[in-house]
Amino acid sequence: MTATNGLQQGDAALTPLRRCAANVAAALAIVTGPAKIHPRAAATSPRPLAIKVTIYIAAFLLCMILLDGPIMRALGHLPRWIIWPFDQITDYGKSGWFLWPLGLLFLAFASLPTRLSRMSQAVLAAVMVRVGFLFLAIGVPGLFVTTVKRMIGRARPLVSGHIDPFLFSPFKWTAAYASLPSGHATTAFSVLVAFGSLWPRWRTELLIYAGLISLSRLVVTAHFPSDVFAGALVGIVGVLMVRHYFALRRLGFSIGPDGALHQYPGPSLKRIKAVARELLAP
Repeated sequence: MTATNGLQQGDAALTPLRRCAANVAAALAIVTGPAKIHPRAAATSPRPLAIKVTIYIAAFLLCMILLDGPIMRALGHLPRWIIWPFDQITDYGKSGWFLWPLGLLFLAFASLPTRLSRMSQAVLAAVMVRVGFLFLAIGVPGLFVTTVKRMIGRARPLVSGHIDPFLFSPFKWTAAYASLPSGHATTAFSVLVAFGSLWPRWRTELLIYAGLISLSRLVVTAHFPSDVFAGALVGIVGVLMVRHYFALRRLGFSIGPDGALHQYPGPSLKRIKAVARELLAP
């Protein structure tokens, strides 16, 4: 985690904007730099991975064939008073609710003056690593889904006037044909795994959030169940890949000799308050 200490080093005379740009450039250099951990390749057969992939594909196809049509037709008969609350919460599955605050928070930290003690700089760097991890863990799967769903071109449930789970128009590049995977479900489950990785005690609340957002996409007839299933899977796998990438560079996480991933302990609230007092001191 010492690699992040350089984020707050530099000329104290720099303007906040130039200091922010310099620290963001330093952060990008660290994140895109070579791995510091080189775990030995597992001697196990790729067969377990192939079995998992086969199971996921089979589950998706069965959901599309057996569940998508009947479930969406049943949801189409729900009374308005049931649909209304889901209509109010569904937009909280948009990634912007998380990416904008995280991105602005990271930039704010990057623009702070360098007149901090070495301990405070280390605390601030540790916080920045976690903010950066959350931003990428939510943003990378979301960017992937935003691109892929338009290439797949699956129609949303009511585009043709009736429910047709097998209506596709690849590369149409319109919202009406961007149903698979669900971007909201991707974001919701990315948030679940990313925040849950750093704060395991929040997992129950995060799971409720992810479940409600995913359910809302069905109730408002924006997606088929298989869209939500695929989006959730992309969100989970995407975060795990970003976390592994960070662990190889000892950024917030590490990989032990046994191949297990470990999280570095984050700064305590007491230390964070001490940094704030130091920054506010005249």
